[in-house]
Amino acid sequence: MPRIALGLAYDGASWNGWQTQPGGRTVQDRLEAALASFLDHPVATICAGRTDTGVHALEQVVHIDTSAERRLESWVRGVNAMLPPSIRVQWARAVDADFHARYSATARSYVYLLRSHRVASPILHGKVGWTHRPLELDAMRRAASLLCGEHDFSAFRSSECQAASPVRTLEALTISQSGDFFLFTFKANAFLHHMVRNLMGVLVEVGRGKFPPEWTAELLNHRDRRRAPATFSAAGLYLARADYPERYGLPSLPVQDALHTHLGISLS
Repeated sequence: MPRIALGLAYDGASWNGWQTQPGGRTVQDRLEAALASFLDHPVATICAGRTDTGVHALEQVVHIDTSAERRLESWVRGVNAMLPPSIRVQWARAVDADFHARYSATARSYVYLLRSHRVASPILHGKVGWTHRPLELDAMRRAASLLCGEHDFSAFRSSECQAASPVRTLEALTISQSGDFFLFTFKANAFLHHMVRNLMGVLVEVGRGKFPPEWTAELLNHRDRRRAPATFSAAGLYLARADYPERYGLPSLPVQDALHTHLGISLS
């Protein structure tokens, strides 16, 4: 049966995350309903990475198996006609049967967009995280450097995390600033439940000057979630991309280009 890969973008503010739930108010539930209407038969989707309630996606990759034949452009326009405005298919590709949206991915990237300003913006509500205190960029960058590499991230996983191992390789963690805005980019082989939001809680506390950068290494070593700050807001978190071997021929925007395409924001 032919396999199709789809690239999605969505505003997660009004959805209860990606994964299907009994109430049906998830991105997966809505996408599968649209696909069933488009294809005239039920279909199951497999995704690159699950997102939580309120978390957005610049590029979520899914795959499905179907015997239905459609032009690639029809996959985009036809499915989008049956989706709400907050979810859109960006592209479609026919892929080999060995392609798997989750297991074929070699890395995943998330970005967190944070605004540091005295008053929160109502226009950016739900799209950008916010802190009313000034942040020190260099201190956060020093803390970020201590988090990169292979570590036991037990201090940064939620109590509901179902991963068999807390060990992950954080390949890169970069932070840039443009005026009041800070862009945090996380790239790893895989992420634990709430891992990025928990890391954000630590980085913001360091940026505020409450703790020194070296505190992050202490948290890693203690491996105790109770020692770390509260999970940070989901508002500014975006699944930015998943990386796949070139042989699959999937399109993938660089993170900066995706931010500009969907949010009109240019941060380097």
